[in-house]
Amino acid sequence: MSAGKLDDIDRKILAALQADGRMTNVDLAARVGISAPPCLRRVRALEEAGYIRSYHADINPRALGFEVQVFAMVGLNSQAEADLSAFENRCRSWPLVRECHMLNGEIDFILKCVAPDLSTFQNFLTEELLRAPNVASVKTSLVIRCAKDLPGVPFEIVEARAAHRA
Repeated sequence: MSAGKLDDIDRKILAALQADGRMTNVDLAARVGISAPPCLRRVRALEEAGYIRSYHADINPRALGFEVQVFAMVGLNSQAEADLSAFENRCRSWPLVRECHMLNGEIDFILKCVAPDLSTFQNFLTEELLRAPNVASVKTSLVIRCAKDLPGVPFEIVEARAAHRA
């Protein structure tokens, strides 16, 4: 099931679940205009095809005492595939690292990190990240505030592309 093979109902299901993953199947079916049994079959098919990766709650980090968010731009000494994979695996083991993206350009990776306070992040930076094998440089930027943080994809564009193909 490729993006081109999704029909209008599939796209409506994905958009609705992206906005509210806790919606019941009955509510979802009513929202997209089909009955509950075929809606559930479609959701399962979308999950199996990899369109829906997971369901989770969007937790407020500050409510749990995580006051610091930092983006760390990491440069490596070697970009050999084995070294890139080793760094990615190490990132998966660090609890403070919530996202790890390999980039094209001067920076090899950007990490989104959260910490309860600046000293906790600073300890992670000096004791873990800077000491990690193959790490050549790290530049950090402390987040002051977030103006926009939306999950998923813009379904307005998905729908416009689907209409263009039709």
